[in-house]
Amino acid sequence: MPGSANLNVMMKTARKAGRALLKDFGEVEHLQVSAKGPGDFVSRADRQAETTIRDDLMAARPSYGFVGEEGGEIAGEDPTRRWIVDPLDGTSNFLHGLPHWAVSIALEHKGQPVAGVIYDPVKDEMFYAEKGEGAWLNESRLRVSGRTRMIECLFATGLPFGGRSDLPATLQDLARLLPACAGVRRFGAAALDLAYVAAGRYDGFWERRLHAWDIAAGVVILREAGGFIEPLNPEGDILADGELVGAAPGVFESFAKVIRGA
Repeated sequence: MPGSANLNVMMKTARKAGRALLKDFGEVEHLQVSAKGPGDFVSRADRQAETTIRDDLMAARPSYGFVGEEGGEIAGEDPTRRWIVDPLDGTSNFLHGLPHWAVSIALEHKGQPVAGVIYDPVKDEMFYAEKGEGAWLNESRLRVSGRTRMIECLFATGLPFGGRSDLPATLQDLARLLPACAGVRRFGAAALDLAYVAAGRYDGFWERRLHAWDIAAGVVILREAGGFIEPLNPEGDILADGELVGAAPGVFESFAKVIRGA
């Protein structure tokens, strides 16, 4: 199992933040919630988790930069390395008492994610990977599914909410994909969707309008588990554009073709 100093720091930090969030999850009905925008809520727990993660990571690596969902960006003395953090991926699930959410921490080097940790505290599942070292779930090695027939495959995505402009495109994707596969799931946490493709639970995932912190850790984990990931627009940049299509190698080409409408 990969165990670099950086990865150990990331895992320890994710566990600590996850434990605190789990406590808050138990009190979900008492959470103070402020509206951050249409269909997008942020809780005190969310902000607290990011502060914990930022403090711990910056204490361990003071020269690295940091970007998080809640608190914006801190430039590091070392311009080549930065942490990319989503303290609570699946906030809407969390606030509704749905036990499907995670802490996501990635390390980026020269614009590329090189290590990633996605921790689901409810199930105590720690997905992690480092470039060149394979992907893992707790003590077990991860591999993407071996399926090759689209009709046997289960795919995941997010559905646009609250009047977002990408609804028509997503509905067209679904119209093309649903007749060709065994099903599409929408579980509401992009980081876990990517981790689940890495674990072979889903065969592929696609989505638009994501942020770097939603996907940076998942990109490394999925690639290290043997999955293929590309920007939806082949000329694009996954983290900058927030659009991607990822799948097990056996179905990647057919799946990407359907999603891209080719």
